[in-house]
Amino acid sequence: MIGILHGYLLEGSGSNLWTRSIVKSLCENGETVHLVCQENHPDRYDFIAECYKYNKDYSIQSLLKRSVPYKGKCIMHKPQLGDTLPVYVWDKYEEFSNVVPMVDLPNDSIEEYLDYNTKVVTKIVHDYNLPVILANHAVLMSVVAQRVSSSASIPFSIMTHGSAIEYAVKKDERFYKFANEAFSAAKKIFVVSDEMQTRVKTVFSSPSIEKKITMLNLGVDTKSFKLTPINLRHNNIEKLCKVLSGKRRGKKPEQYHDMIKHLYPEIQKEEILKLVADSVPQDLKFPDSDTETKLKQVDWKNDKIILFVGRFIASKGLQSIICAMPLILEKYHNAKLIIVGHGPQREIIEVLLWALEHGYRDLVENIITWGQTLEGSGKNSYEELNGFYKHLQNQNQLDNYFESAKKHNITNKVLFMGYLVHQELCHLFPCCDVAIFPSIVKEAGPLVFLESLASGCFPLGTYFGGMAASIDTVAKSLPSNISDLMKISVKEDQMVSDILEHTLQVLTLDKSFKETFRKVAIDLYDWQGVSKKLILELQT
Repeated sequence: MIGILHGYLLEGSGSNLWTRSIVKSLCENGETVHLVCQENHPDRYDFIAECYKYNKDYSIQSLLKRSVPYKGKCIMHKPQLGDTLPVYVWDKYEEFSNVVPMVDLPNDSIEEYLDYNTKVVTKIVHDYNLPVILANHAVLMSVVAQRVSSSASIPFSIMTHGSAIEYAVKKDERFYKFANEAFSAAKKIFVVSDEMQTRVKTVFSSPSIEKKITMLNLGVDTKSFKLTPINLRHNNIEKLCKVLSGKRRGKKPEQYHDMIKHLYPEIQKEEILKLVADSVPQDLKFPDSDTETKLKQVDWKNDKIILFVGRFIASKGLQSIICAMPLILEKYHNAKLIIVGHGPQREIIEVLLWALEHGYRDLVENIITWGQTLEGSGKNSYEELNGFYKHLQNQNQLDNYFESAKKHNITNKVLFMGYLVHQELCHLFPCCDVAIFPSIVKEAGPLVFLESLASGCFPLGTYFGGMAASIDTVAKSLPSNISDLMKISVKEDQMVSDILEHTLQVLTLDKSFKETFRKVAIDLYDWQGVSKKLILELQT
C-alpha cells in the first residue's frame, strides 16, 4: 500500500501522465494506491475503485465505488480547495476560477493551501494506516508530505518534475526554502534522468540531499503504444474516430475562418492580438470539432506523415517545424504535418501559415520579430527562425522557399487536431513516420519520445537535457548514421535546418529501425518495470 500526493489532474501530459501511468501500473501489479489529487472525472480511469471528496468542513462525500479489472486498486481522495489552484504555469482548469502561478500568490494563500491539504492527508494516513507517502514535485505537495511525516511519523519520498523547479523554486526564494527543507527531510528523491539529477544537485547544493537521489526511468505503456503495419494504419484511424465519437469538442473551423478573413499583409501586432483573442475556443483541452474530417484528408498508406505532440508555446518549438515544412513539401508533395495539443501559440501559427502560403514576407518577418509577445509569454523573438531565414538568404534560396510555401498550399498540409489524450494518441502515433519534439528548453524527461519509440515512429528531438539522455539510450542499439538523425541541434542558427535535413533523410529509410525502437521501449521503459522498482525503493 502506498499514498501518492499529486496536486493536479490525471488528464494531460507531464506529471499528470506520469501519475496516472504509475498508478495504473501499480494496480496491475496488485498494489493498493491512495491517490490525493484534483481529478474531476475519476470515472474515466478504470483503475480508480473509490473516490472521496473532502469538504472544507472536513466532512467526506463518496463520489465513486466500483470494482476494477486489476489485481490492485486505486482509492482517490480529492481535497475541495475552493476557487484557487496554485500552478507552475497558467492554464485553464475546468473547476477553478482563480488559477494562479504560485509565485504570484501571497503568503497567507500558500499557507491556507498547505494547511488544508496537510489536514486531509493526515486523516487519510490515520484512517487507512498508510506505511509510506510519495509526493509529486519539489513544491507544494512535498511540503504537505513533510508536515504529515513529522506529525504522523511516516516516511516520505519525493518524485521530482522539471516544472516546479524551473517555474517556482528557481524564481521565488519562498519556494526554494520550502523545497530545500522538504528535500532535506525526505527519505529518497527520485529523478528521471541524469539531466534532472544534475538540476537537483545544482539547485540544492547539499551533500545530504545528493545522497538521497535515486534514478527512476520514465515509462511507456507498450500494450497501448505498439507497431502498426502501413497497410493497416487505416484501421487505427477508424478506431481513433470511434474513440472520438460523442466526445466534447474544442475549436470549430468557423473560428479559424473568421480570423483568417480579417488578416491582411500589413496587419499590426495589436490587431493580431485582438483577432487571436476572439478566435480562441472556450474549451481548449478537447479535440477540434472537425478532427475526424481532417483525419480522413490523409492518405495513411501513401502520405508521409509528420507528427508534433505538445503544448503550443514557443518553448516547445512548433514554429521551427512550421518553417521547415515548405522545403519538406518541395521534396515530398504528399507530406502532412499533424499537430496535436493546445496552447496560446495555435492562432499565431495559423497566422504564420497564412502569411507563408500567400508569400507575405514582411508579415512573416514581423511574426518572427514579435515572437513570444504574441502569445503573452515573453519578449523574445523566434531567433531560431531568424537563423534559418538568414541561412536561406545567404544561399540565395529565400525566393524558392516562399514559392514552395505558395505552390504546395501549406495550410492544407498542416492539420491541427486539437487536444488528444493518450487513449487516442496510442492509435495515432503508430500511423506516423516521424515525430518531432524541438523544445528550446531542457526537458527533464519527454514521455512522448518513449511513446514514439514504442510505436515505431522515428523520433527527432533537441539534443540536450532529458531528450539527449533518451536519444543516447536508443543510440546504443542503432548504427550511428541512423541514431544521429534523432538529434536536433540546440543552436539557433541550425535548429530548423536540422529538422529539415533529418526529416528528409528519415523518410528515405527502410523501416527496420521500428523493431529496434520497440525492443528498447519494452526492455527499458515499460511502466511495469518502473512501478516495481518504485515500490522496491520505497520499501528499502
